[in-house]
Amino acid sequence: MRSGRAFAAAMSCLLLLGSIAIAGEPKQGGIFRIYHRDSPGSASIHEGATNSINIPFMPVFNNLVIYDQHIAQNSLDNIRPELAESWAWSADKKTLTFKLRQGVKWHDGKPFTSADVKCTFDMLMGKSQQKFRQNPRKTWYDQVNDVTTNGDYEASFNLKRPQPSLLGLLASGYTPVYPCHVSPGDMRTKPVGTGPFKFVEFKANESIKLTRNPDYWKKGLPYLDGIEFNIITNRSTAVLGFISGKFDMTFPTEVTIPLLKDVKSQAPNAVCVLEPNNVSTNIIVNSSNPPF
Repeated sequence: MRSGRAFAAAMSCLLLLGSIAIAGEPKQGGIFRIYHRDSPGSASIHEGATNSINIPFMPVFNNLVIYDQHIAQNSLDNIRPELAESWAWSADKKTLTFKLRQGVKWHDGKPFTSADVKCTFDMLMGKSQQKFRQNPRKTWYDQVNDVTTNGDYEASFNLKRPQPSLLGLLASGYTPVYPCHVSPGDMRTKPVGTGPFKFVEFKANESIKLTRNPDYWKKGLPYLDGIEFNIITNRSTAVLGFISGKFDMTFPTEVTIPLLKDVKSQAPNAVCVLEPNNVSTNIIVNSSNPPF
């Protein structure tokens, strides 16, 4: 499962059943079941500001490039190709050109081309007739003059001045490529992507279901038949569901150290991992009001 790597806390637990091997060759099949802490406002990653959207819906999409999902810490050295086969900077570092992958299809069967890249980033920059209802990351592209295409399989980002961080932003979990032929409104309720999983349904405050894309351009992937997110906003209820075997994994960030003791005592076959994180939680005091 692909992830945005932007988790707000530091522990998750995986339930290993006696019949499941920890290591070895992966096998085809099975539904991955996980609870989700929140009911997203829509299915459109580009219109969301938190990982409550991109964690369940990122498997539907691909980026131009992505951080290597097998390396825990992101860096510019760990960026890998996805819809782009390769990329190169111009000598003055003001043009970033991507050679795009051929033969990729959207989930509705239409071909992926450079026009989809241009449409996506024109909307993000507010330069197209179609508009996002919300556009929380528009400022990421303030230094981009425009996106141009050269045929169906080449797209270039032309910058006002060098922006070394642009490639890193394009690799994040918040930067999927959208189809040019699907409206922003439809992407909120029935998203169409090129990713390993296809959208099935989204029931607000209830569940999100994805199914395997049999025509995924990465041959042989994904191994899973589907992913099911059960939306449970109460942390204790969700963790009890995991302990009872209803879920295969806890939602990352939702297991506290005190809850860990309950998990380990009631589900001894659970494997829990404590990791550092890059998101802080703050109480901010308003210093302009009394008594401060």
